[in-house]
Amino acid sequence: MTPSLDQRFADAMGAALGPDFPTDIALAVSGGGDSMAMLTLAHNWTHTWGVRLWVVTVDHGLRPEAASEAALVRETCEELGHPHAVLHWRWDGQGNLMDAARRGRLDMIGRWRGGIGHVLLAHTRDDVAETFLMRLARGSGVDGLSAMAPMRQIHQPAPQRALAPEEVVGARPPAGGDPQRFEIVRPCLDMGREELRHYLRVLNGRWVEDPSNEDPRYDRARIRRLLAELAPHGLDAEGLAATAGRMARARDTLKARAAEAWARCGRLDVTTGEMVLTRAGFETLDRDTQLRLLAASLQFIASAEYRPRAAPLEALIDRLLSGGAGTLLGCEARTGREEIRLYREYAVVAELRVPVSPQALWDGKWRVFHEDLAGFEIRALGEEGWRQAGRAREPGPAHAVARALPAIWDGDQLLACDALGLGPGGTTALWPMGREGLGFPSFLLSH
Repeated sequence: MTPSLDQRFADAMGAALGPDFPTDIALAVSGGGDSMAMLTLAHNWTHTWGVRLWVVTVDHGLRPEAASEAALVRETCEELGHPHAVLHWRWDGQGNLMDAARRGRLDMIGRWRGGIGHVLLAHTRDDVAETFLMRLARGSGVDGLSAMAPMRQIHQPAPQRALAPEEVVGARPPAGGDPQRFEIVRPCLDMGREELRHYLRVLNGRWVEDPSNEDPRYDRARIRRLLAELAPHGLDAEGLAATAGRMARARDTLKARAAEAWARCGRLDVTTGEMVLTRAGFETLDRDTQLRLLAASLQFIASAEYRPRAAPLEALIDRLLSGGAGTLLGCEARTGREEIRLYREYAVVAELRVPVSPQALWDGKWRVFHEDLAGFEIRALGEEGWRQAGRAREPGPAHAVARALPAIWDGDQLLACDALGLGPGGTTALWPMGREGLGFPSFLLSH
């Protein structure tokens, strides 16, 4: 006998967070069928476990119906007895709209959540299948075709800008916990979209259908239609999601192999952020591991959310293996006689300026502070800093590496640069991806 949705939800929550559940959990609920069903499932689940739910809706300001959808969620939360908030996000017109909305949603929820460490999202088996087909159409490899994980850790650099009064309406959880880290939990990944709507119909629950889900201007809407046409031919959501799950297992195996390869042929210089691969060791690796190591190294140096695209990455590897050099993702890569060196590209940080303060994070990965130098300016060493450093440059990092490193300035006067031994020392610490103590092997396994 197939377990009920309530039982499957309870099993998923137990696997993710049990047996000692947190006292408070947040739910992101849009008003659509998937998230409203998740809200109902979570509400019923709390009767057993006594967890307090905090519900949040993000209004992206993209459709006039969004306000009424948020009101539906608020009314439902009032009926069920859970606090609710609406966060107002507005697009700045930069980049891809859907990607910007996704990033903005996570950013705002991260700043709203207070001390809550877990946020539930209502991704379903259908979402997994649709994403699989979308990425298949783009020629994605193992990583792109892998199913989304039931849990995903989100890191936000400190300090976080507080939400403005006009950005949030409603309840706010109390402060506490880790201000930089929370986890996304997806307890509905083994559930189908129609299953969840049937669950709501049986319970006389309400939801709204987002018209963009049927708008052929959006990739996902087109793929959703295609999936319906493929289902009679055996390519249904359940089968595609299962394949995506198997790809995820293969991805994890390949990540582990890359981490083992890094232990044999790679090292990170925490003073300069430079990453070094022994040429002989790198050349003997299989192609997938080479690609994985190089992509992760560039992403790590650049503190980039996404890895570089496959075609330019392949081209860069070919240049490096032939003894050449190149740039990608805001990084430079150069092959020497015995080593391949990867470091930050100076042009990317040349104009980056941040005041020295306890909260200063420069280039997404350098914490720079000294109480005697508070209020001065952090910027790249550059050509002028290299000139002022004089004899302190030797022994030290090469010119190409050094000029992209953080230094402390008083106007045009260089005051400090730890990598060159200038100043009081202890001014700079490497926080990869904005996180203290993140090692590259851990990064490889989690990205």
